Amino acid sequence: MSLAPASLPWFARHELTLAWRELVAMMTGGSRKRGFGLVVFLGIVAVVLHLLAYGLVARWARGGIGSDAQSLVMLTGTGLLFWTVMLSQALEAVTRIYYGRSDLDLILSSPASSQRLFAVRTGAVALSSVALTALLASPLINMLALFDGQRWLAAYGVVIAMAAISTALSVGITMALFKLVGPRQTRFISQIVAAVIGAGFVIGVQGAAILYYGDYSRLAVFQSDAVINAAPGLDSPIWLPAKAAMGDMTALLVMLGIALGALVLAIAISASSYARLAISAAGLNHIASQRKPSARAFRSASQRHVLRLKEWRLLQRDPWLLSQTLMQILYLAPPALLLWLNFGSDAGAFVVVVPVLVMAAGQLAGGLAWLAISGEDAHDLVVTAPVAPRTVLIAKIEAVLTVIAVVLTPLLLLMALSSPGMALVTAIFATLSAGSATAIQLWFRVVAKRSMFRRRQVASRAATLSEAFASIMWAGTGALVAGGGGWLALAPATIALLVLVVAKLISPRRA
Repeated sequence: MSLAPASLPWFARHELTLAWRELVAMMTGGSRKRGFGLVVFLGIVAVVLHLLAYGLVARWARGGIGSDAQSLVMLTGTGLLFWTVMLSQALEAVTRIYYGRSDLDLILSSPASSQRLFAVRTGAVALSSVALTALLASPLINMLALFDGQRWLAAYGVVIAMAAISTALSVGITMALFKLVGPRQTRFISQIVAAVIGAGFVIGVQGAAILYYGDYSRLAVFQSDAVINAAPGLDSPIWLPAKAAMGDMTALLVMLGIALGALVLAIAISASSYARLAISAAGLNHIASQRKPSARAFRSASQRHVLRLKEWRLLQRDPWLLSQTLMQILYLAPPALLLWLNFGSDAGAFVVVVPVLVMAAGQLAGGLAWLAISGEDAHDLVVTAPVAPRTVLIAKIEAVLTVIAVVLTPLLLLMALSSPGMALVTAIFATLSAGSATAIQLWFRVVAKRSMFRRRQVASRAATLSEAFASIMWAGTGALVAGGGGWLALAPATIALLVLVVAKLISPRRA
């Protein structure tokens, strides 16, 4: 059955086709063997996640979970953790509807309705939020349903409602930013807002756990008597999502009605201005720079120094860099707070802080290294310049590691005031983690545009897994050294080195 051109179903099929092709291309690279391997890998990941969920909920769920204050607080707190991350991702996705699509000129110049296009793409954001959150939450939901009854499958309906309300709020926030600050600043500010929303609740809960319970775990807050006693009565509307997740169909229908109604209302209100705002956002790429000439005199410098300045300037100008790295940087706030409160005390806090900082160094270095090494939009210009390729690569690596050093130095100085030895341990293993991630990105480098940053994790499964395992092993080594593990620390360190050796062996050969 053929669909009427430019109708809602027609646009929906168009978007689904594009999304499916992009997903298949990212996941398999056009190779059936890689697709089969991906299915096997995802199956193994699903089994592992369900086993982890079993360990988390089995004891809690075997005795039956009632609608008491403790259970409602735990479910609501855990749901808020998922929802804030969902809202953060939805806000970035809605912003990309205006800034990130290359087919807007073609579609908006056609006789098709831009309002229908906006409705479909906003709905696609909601669907993607549902899919991602359902995948992450499904192990917990399935284990709860296994041990405490099928009523817990209603939690999937709560996920749908959470995705709809987060998308509606994201549309409202984006429209408000366009109106208040204009298209030039909306993309920048929305990334900050998305990162703060995504990390804010998690950081707040961790901060409360550290301040009041001396525990880095978020569950310490949700299980505390103070929070449970301060919670509102069981008939409060605040427990509506938790009750819906536990199988209360009336609560679930109310949630779905409110959330879907809010999404439809947000689309109806904002769709009429989509074409105008998308055109104004797209026009930013064609506005000539109005920078004032620098008053600084020209100074000669070495090639590597000039190349480092070039990389830092490109990172500074990257339009999506904030959303790619700011949340990772914000997650360093709880370790800093834990260090501050445990200043001068025993090394117990360092067992938690050291691996967190080492992991953060590896993750940040991997992302920035991809941008600097592979995400070079002017690749042809660089390779034809009268500069040795080795000099270019060394300058890129130095630029990345310098940024990591700037981010971690304040925390290392804080650690050094309390324990210079632990600061040195952290610096060593953070350098190893960042260096390993950078080396892996160097070995697996490809020619790609910076706009493909979000796809870098699926560009090469070997690079992704090697980078993750190396960072985890260096973090484990740092934790064992900080905790006085002695010779046991050699085990994860050896594994990290083996990961690097294997990554080098399987990396693409270059002429």
